[in-house]
Amino acid sequence: MTPHDRTPIAADPRPEEHLAVDLAGVVTQLMRRMRAASSQGALTPSQRAVLSRLSNDGPATTAALARAELVRPQSMRMILAALEEQELVQRAPHPTDGRQVVFSSTERGRQAITSVRQAKQSWLLDAIDTRLDAEERRTLAEATDLLKRLVQE
Repeated sequence: MTPHDRTPIAADPRPEEHLAVDLAGVVTQLMRRMRAASSQGALTPSQRAVLSRLSNDGPATTAALARAELVRPQSMRMILAALEEQELVQRAPHPTDGRQVVFSSTERGRQAITSVRQAKQSWLLDAIDTRLDAEERRTLAEATDLLKRLVQE
């Protein structure tokens, strides 16, 4: 075997690459734990996201919701149909375009999303209180500020 036949040894990733991989993994785990703590009956993560968007942003068309959630309109129609069947959203005629409808959260939908948010926040607060000391909580507050900077557009 000549030196040219050897497989090159990959260079160690930069520390930033390790950080990016670790951070993405931890954020994913955190979101899973929070989602598990807030199980809201039969709502899927996609249904929760749409219900949350409607509760926060107000009424929207199927197309607007599909764009915002980065899914196909056909998929959004299925999500909305499931939410409508559970009486968590309602449809109304579009105010200016008779060909379209707008969906909004019902009172039951707003209560459901509030319950989900409270369960997530309660789990996270308990985890912070019971697993971190005062210095670690300060460090977490600083890290949270840095994460906010990362996601700003």
